[in-house]
Amino acid sequence: MEPVLFVIVNRRQQTVNRITIIRSICYLIIIAARRNNLNNPHTITEAMAISKIHARTIYDSRGNPTVEVDLYTADGALHRCAVPSGASTGIHEALELRDKESQWGGKGVLKAVSNVNDVIAPALIKADLDLKDQAAVDKFLIELDGTKNKAKLGANAILGVSMAVAKAAAAEKGVPLYRHLADVSGAKKPFVLPVPAFNVINGGSHAGGRLAFQEFMIMPTGVASFSEAMRAGAEIYAVLKSLTKKKYGMSAGNVGDEGGVAPDIQTPEEALDLIMDAISKAGYEGKIKIAMDVASSEFYKDNKYDLDFKNPESDPSKFVSGEDLGKQYAALAEKYPIVSIEDAFEQDDWEAWVNLCANSEFQLVGDDLTVTNVERIQTAIEKKACNALLLKINQIGTITESINAANDSFNAGWGVMVSHRSGETEDTFIADLVVGLRAGQIKTGAPCRSERLAKYNQLLRIEEELGSEAVYAGENFRNASQHNF
Repeated sequence: MEPVLFVIVNRRQQTVNRITIIRSICYLIIIAARRNNLNNPHTITEAMAISKIHARTIYDSRGNPTVEVDLYTADGALHRCAVPSGASTGIHEALELRDKESQWGGKGVLKAVSNVNDVIAPALIKADLDLKDQAAVDKFLIELDGTKNKAKLGANAILGVSMAVAKAAAAEKGVPLYRHLADVSGAKKPFVLPVPAFNVINGGSHAGGRLAFQEFMIMPTGVASFSEAMRAGAEIYAVLKSLTKKKYGMSAGNVGDEGGVAPDIQTPEEALDLIMDAISKAGYEGKIKIAMDVASSEFYKDNKYDLDFKNPESDPSKFVSGEDLGKQYAALAEKYPIVSIEDAFEQDDWEAWVNLCANSEFQLVGDDLTVTNVERIQTAIEKKACNALLLKINQIGTITESINAANDSFNAGWGVMVSHRSGETEDTFIADLVVGLRAGQIKTGAPCRSERLAKYNQLLRIEEELGSEAVYAGENFRNASQHNF
């Protein structure tokens, strides 16, 4: 029903606020015109212009500065996005611009914020591009920077603007962000809700203790919906935390950067046994698979792998080769229901990657290896070095490049796991992105800590909104983009 304006005038009232009435009528005319444009795809409308872009410093989940961008369109609407930050970062990633001065221990982002406010904002507003043309906007931002790795303006500065533009475009089209991203990416229907990879035990650079492998995750592939996957994850996590406290002491229930518990576990087997026990006690046997993020670049030394790297006096004679480390993965996959291993080897140890990919059945995910970069991805495709991409939007710096990286991976028959970073914010962009791409899998931490749950809760809202228009990826998480659900 069209909105109707009722104006009741008291006969005894001598004056009426005519300005208010006129404004109301104009507002209704604008609303009706917009509704007509949305219902009529052939109607030609003028693109909404950017009226203002403003960046500021906010703090991520580790208490470090990061960039937040506000983008205002001509209708006064605000579109806000915040940029995450990683701890274990690949050398091939786009540059996250930090001040490297005394404030914040050198981690300030004042330069990146200034680049948004003083360089990007005036240039992009002047360019007057169509916000709905994400590729054109991102091309403009890349050329404005002019460097291969976004070192001039900073990938964090550029990404904040790129994300905000995508949000503004969705609003201009009158659709949720995930629908707009699906249009941009060309993803087919139905929409697919992803299998969450819950990080339940933290090691490596994300936690104390001696465990070298960075993340141990559970993936509820054997349930019927995303909401059921969330319940399974929450219940298993609660049991796991209780078991951890009983076995390792109360302090072992403390969590790492991504919400997983971080007891002083010595070996991967010890962590996996604890997880399997929690799955069983929570009543989910047979419905849960396991994923690991080894983050092996963190402990690569002298062309070998130091599994005791957090010990300053680790013994070089015990470092292992890539071949031997690959054999360890194979042995673990035989004993436990492991379906995905990320960053199994150092980012340039191509020989080890190729060998394991040719001799394993689990999903082998490139993160530091591929850094969401189409050139690195193409090299990995040609070498057959892995069979899945970890998609981190701040590794490359624009939404268009992220989508291109995902589509190149899909076209090669790879899986794509959309990922958070260890230094996160409450921004939920990647929840919409994983649905818009039809990627089928997402990792964004434990079912713990609000900056992680913000993404999962957004996916619950999307699932509720889509209803029968969406399916849950389940066992098909590796090939969700092409699977005929």
